[in-house]
Amino acid sequence: MSVGFVANIMGQAVFQVLLMAAPMLGLGLLVGLTISIFQATTSIQEQTLTFVPKIVVVLGSLVVFGAWMVNSMINFTMRIFGYIPDMVK
Repeated sequence: MSVGFVANIMGQAVFQVLLMAAPMLGLGLLVGLTISIFQATTSIQEQTLTFVPKIVVVLGSLVVFGAWMVNSMINFTMRIFGYIPDMVK
């Protein structure tokens, strides 16, 4: 097992983490930005106003994208298991 092989696996793992987190982070970012614009235009400066909608959106995106995320993780895990013979060499 070479350093390049390990670096490749680590790169794939980091990409998988980013791919899995992107829908939830993106939707949370959009909701946060929308609420911030609403707060700026209405002069409502309540700090806790952003938490509940963000939590609802992130949980909703987890429900919507959950099956895709599980399938993606299963495929990644199967790829890693497929690398085991190459790791022994």
